[in-house]
Amino acid sequence: MKLRVSAVQYHLHTIQSFDEFADQVEHYIKTAQEFDAEFVLFPEFLTTQLMSIGDSDGKTLSIQDLPDFTEQYRSLFINLAMKTKMHIIGGTHVIQKHGKLYNVAHMFYPDGRVVEQAKLHLTPTEIEEWNMTPGENLKVFETEKGTVAMLTCYDIEFPEIVRIAKAKGADVIFCPTCTDDRHGYYRVRYTSHARAIENQLYVVSASTVGSLQTVDFMRSNFGQAAIITPNDIPFPPRGILVEGEINQDMVVTADLDLEPLYKVRQNGSVTTWRDRRTDLYPDWS
Repeated sequence: MKLRVSAVQYHLHTIQSFDEFADQVEHYIKTAQEFDAEFVLFPEFLTTQLMSIGDSDGKTLSIQDLPDFTEQYRSLFINLAMKTKMHIIGGTHVIQKHGKLYNVAHMFYPDGRVVEQAKLHLTPTEIEEWNMTPGENLKVFETEKGTVAMLTCYDIEFPEIVRIAKAKGADVIFCPTCTDDRHGYYRVRYTSHARAIENQLYVVSASTVGSLQTVDFMRSNFGQAAIITPNDIPFPPRGILVEGEINQDMVVTADLDLEPLYKVRQNGSVTTWRDRRTDLYPDWS
């Protein structure tokens, strides 16, 4: 089983309307479509760009205003997924449930279905500045091309949660990210490689780049999309199928072949998934 995946380095900049946001999203979708992508991953917090639109007095919107765009956000991506027949992981969008804010990854299926995964581990900024609430459970999602999970940015830095995703059948982790400096970016990047090695699966990451000059905590973005593999034959020695140019507005695309994953789990140079010592430490369950 093979699937072609595109990951977006989404350029954040000030906009004046939701239509501008929609046009930019569609541009990236059309770019991926030109490369015959079957899955497209957008980064975390891409909809914070909507905060730069401002209110009727020209004042920048707050994080509490983002849920007001939820129906437009969902409608945009549902229509694009159905039109292009692609699976679109629409980055993350802040939604409100029972008076609480959640940072939620959304996957839009070609048949119009939508599934959600709330971010499970929140950064200090998300908690202290934006008063967000972490998700409560991990889900994996079946597609016609295999089982996938969506773990957002900081989530990938926790090995236990990725191990649970693998135990539930995930072969691909889609990881939308948003980091504001080199330290944050490389934390996510290096741990993505670790998770791919530990669990012998693929990690696909997409990043925000650019700047929202009027939006607090989104004024700086440092990012690079990458599609990461285990470090074993027949994968690339560095464990990278493709990566973008740091901080550039672009889309990267590669084919993920699931068969080599199954083979290395049984007969690889190392078999990290099979060789975990559950007699010494608890298994995922």
